[in-house]
This record gives sequence, C-alpha cells and structure tokens, in this order.
Amino acid sequence: MSNIAALFADGLQRHEQAVGLLRGAPLRVLERLVGEVHRTLEAGGKILACGNGGSASDAQHFAAELVGRYLSERRPLAAVALNADTSVVTCVSNDYSFEQVFARQVEALGRPGDLLLAISTSGRSPNILEALRAGSRRRLMTAALLGRDGGPAGLLTDLSVVVPSQETARIQECHALMIHLLCEALDTLVH
Repeated sequence: MSNIAALFADGLQRHEQAVGLLRGAPLRVLERLVGEVHRTLEAGGKILACGNGGSASDAQHFAAELVGRYLSERRPLAAVALNADTSVVTCVSNDYSFEQVFARQVEALGRPGDLLLAISTSGRSPNILEALRAGSRRRLMTAALLGRDGGPAGLLTDLSVVVPSQETARIQECHALMIHLLCEALDTLVH
C-alpha cells in the first residue's frame, strides 16, 4: 500500500469512528434541535447561523439549504448566515471588535421567537460566545453544533449537539452530516 493509500485508509477509519460517536445522545439532541428549528420556522421566526472558518461555511451551507431547498420541493425557510455579509463583518470588526461581529448582528436582526445556531469545533471562540450571550439577552432560542467537550459555548446554549472528538476535521465532517440530517428531517416536516 502506498503512503497515500495508507493515509486515506487511516482518514476513513478516523471518520467512521467520529461518525460512530454520534450514535446515542448526540442524535437524540439533534432530534430535539430539529423540533426547535421546525417550531421556530412554523411560528414565523428565522434561523440565524454563525461560525468561523470551516464552521462559517457550514453556517452558510445550512442557511442556503433552508432558503433554497434540500431534497424536496417546499416553501423557502427564513435563515441567514451571519458570517456571509463581508461588509457587515468587516465594519463591525473594524469599528468595534471581531468579538462583536456576530453579537452585533444578533442584536440588530434577532427577535424573540428566532433561533440562533452557533457552529464551533472548540466552543471557545470569543465571537461565538458573545453571539450566544446576545441571543440569550434578545430571548432567542440558542443552539449549537460543537466539538470536543463543548467548551464554554455548551454552557451558554439552550441546546447543544456535541461531537466528542478531539480532531477538528472529524468534528467538521460530523457537523456537515448533522446539517444534512437536520435538512432531511425538515423536508419531511415542512411543505
């Protein structure tokens, strides 16, 4: 086996192990999250999603699947990725601080009845923590997709799905899978 083939085999094995960690408690919490997202949308609320780096891409991906569609044809669902507007991100970062980049948007856009979904592999990013605090102040449902032990973010949310892995890439892969599972479940609930 070549070095690359061995690398791939090892990566696949670590991926399968990480996905296996989702069975049980994380999937039960994900099921509760589906219910909260569905209730939020049915009541006329919106989903505000945020993350940094790869998690920012996951937030955008989730918002796109809700506004567009996942597998089934259905009405568009109200969702915004807070990291997607570069003018707002750079303005708030420059005029305030990067720690406030999502919190400021939650304060501007969030209303009671909305749901904030923070995505973070560590649960320690200061801007994610500030966003969750702002969400609580604005009386939003706060939820998160997290990794490792959930970090401080796990203590600031109403609902956290934690991938108990230490490897960032594997956590991100599990977050992407959970986003797809969320979307697939919503396809069965929303028409």
